[in-house]
Amino acid sequence: MLDYLWLIPLLPLAGSALNGLAGKRLGSSFVTWVGCGSAGLAFLAAAAAVLDLVRAAPQNREVLISYFTWIACGDFVAEAQFLLDPLSGVMILVVTGVGFVIHVYSIGYMHGDGGYYRFFSYMNLFLFAMLVLVMAGNFLMMFVGWEGVGLCSYLLIGYYIDRKSAGDAGKKAFVVNRIGDVGFILGVFLVFATFGSLDFAEVFRQIASAPVRFPAETGVGLLTAIALLLFVGAIGKSAQIPLYVWLPDAMEGPTPVSALIHAATMVTAGVYMVVRCAPIYSRSEAALGVVTVVGILTAWLAATIGLTQTDIKRVLAYSTVSQLGYMFVAAGVTAFSAGIFHLMTHAFFKALLFLGAGSVIHAMGGEQDLTRMGGLRRYAPITYRTMCIAALAISGIFPLAGFFSKDEILFSAWAGGHPVVWAVGLATAGLTAFYMFRLTFLAFHGPERFGDDVRHHLHESPPSMTIPLVILAILATVGGFVGLPPWMGLGPNRFAEFLAPALAHAHRPETHEISHSVEFVFALVSVLAALIGIFLARYMYVGNPAAAGLLAARARGPYTLLYRKYYVDEIYDRLLVNPIVVVSREMLWKGIDVGIVDGTVNGVGASMRVWGGLLKYVQNGLVRSYASWILTGAALLLYYVARMRG
Repeated sequence: MLDYLWLIPLLPLAGSALNGLAGKRLGSSFVTWVGCGSAGLAFLAAAAAVLDLVRAAPQNREVLISYFTWIACGDFVAEAQFLLDPLSGVMILVVTGVGFVIHVYSIGYMHGDGGYYRFFSYMNLFLFAMLVLVMAGNFLMMFVGWEGVGLCSYLLIGYYIDRKSAGDAGKKAFVVNRIGDVGFILGVFLVFATFGSLDFAEVFRQIASAPVRFPAETGVGLLTAIALLLFVGAIGKSAQIPLYVWLPDAMEGPTPVSALIHAATMVTAGVYMVVRCAPIYSRSEAALGVVTVVGILTAWLAATIGLTQTDIKRVLAYSTVSQLGYMFVAAGVTAFSAGIFHLMTHAFFKALLFLGAGSVIHAMGGEQDLTRMGGLRRYAPITYRTMCIAALAISGIFPLAGFFSKDEILFSAWAGGHPVVWAVGLATAGLTAFYMFRLTFLAFHGPERFGDDVRHHLHESPPSMTIPLVILAILATVGGFVGLPPWMGLGPNRFAEFLAPALAHAHRPETHEISHSVEFVFALVSVLAALIGIFLARYMYVGNPAAAGLLAARARGPYTLLYRKYYVDEIYDRLLVNPIVVVSREMLWKGIDVGIVDGTVNGVGASMRVWGGLLKYVQNGLVRSYASWILTGAALLLYYVARMRG
């Protein structure tokens, strides 16, 4: 069974290698077929694997395949192994499915680009790294994929090598993620030191059989330490407070890259890792509390920043940060299946939003400023309609996908005894609806805020770009039906039931029993909050456009604070980046590199030059000079011998 599992990550890797080595020579048609074909075949293999999993009995829905012994050193043995269970099954479908759609979209978006072959090579490599991460059967294999997606994000964010801003954004993403990765690798070390294994099955079995703690005198739980260290890695990878600053700058890459990073790969890695380690987190109340607080604060903070941004891709970037916060809230209140459910639905509508934004940018000739758009629904009707569906989905409007997943998270927070988290999450949902429809109204409604030079080339995107939009719009519409809530009277949540075997070792705290009628009221309140946000956006940007400018003028201080993103980047530059740069330049570079290393190397050469300069006077080609040197040497030798005998 599932002997073909290795094909799922290998196909994108093969596509990356072929395009990277031969794509430039064989042309764009070859690159297109190899790049999209490898992603499409990987999706078909993933779908077949998940179908086999669904057909199996629930107790048999875990397949661990070891291919070879990767590392054997003393007691440490690491196998190259892939794990397929309901959790990784959902992830490989999302990664390959959404990834394939983005690859197809890229055919039109990247047409004519000079680095076409390089782009598809990097994209395939990105899929490979993410698939290794989600299919890993142990922490070490996960770490390989973890670092792989970090490297690929650096390559793709900095894809436009002729732009300094793109290079800076790529380096920023790489460095910030390295900070989080320090915590992740320390957590992995602590896992091995504690359990003597890095295999998920063995570690989780030991946790389930007996609680593990630090020695009593330390007063700190081992599981808490492991969970928090691993969570540091998740904070960096999934752009949570305080390491979220790299993600908005990641917009410097091509728009399909933004869609892939935000929807199907990279940023979902942290959420997946926390859910995969649910047996660890669920047994540490302190760690769960940290995850919940970080998640809800990030969701709120990013949503408030999104209210004032004018770059269409940056609005979407902050919405991603906010939605990831929701997913961590779900994990923090032990609603792990709800977190993965929202990860899946978010992949549908966020990929659609980014690809729709790319279609807008493509039509506008590269313009990304919302204040220079307007009235685009007349020129790009397919893009407009699909983006409206995505905006409704992320706002949580029934019956679109985002409604079911977001509502389950908010309800789980209330049922788990976290009313403040529920209230902040509800307010954040209202803000989300407001800024998403602010984006929609500014881009597609109202007067045209661009010149005739732009108007002349406005057009709908080609089918290679609009067909993926339609596919994602369908998924954003019906994707939530796989996890219908019990209050609808159609039985238990099927999505949660499917994931249950993968979360069997997770500890479940008691929750308050709430009737289905009360659940319905909570869902209704959630929709009302979103509708309020939508109607406010319509009033301020369609009904009374002057209201937005007037409000910004009257509340200039708060508006500027939000527009400048709470000055977090400036604070980081002042307190961290600039001092580190000064120390690196003055001490590490000038003091050690130039002063000691270069000084030693250059000093040897300089000393040889000095001695050579002195000795050159001995070899001057004059016989009388040589005779005088011989006489002088003989005299000194006789003097030395006489002194020795005396």
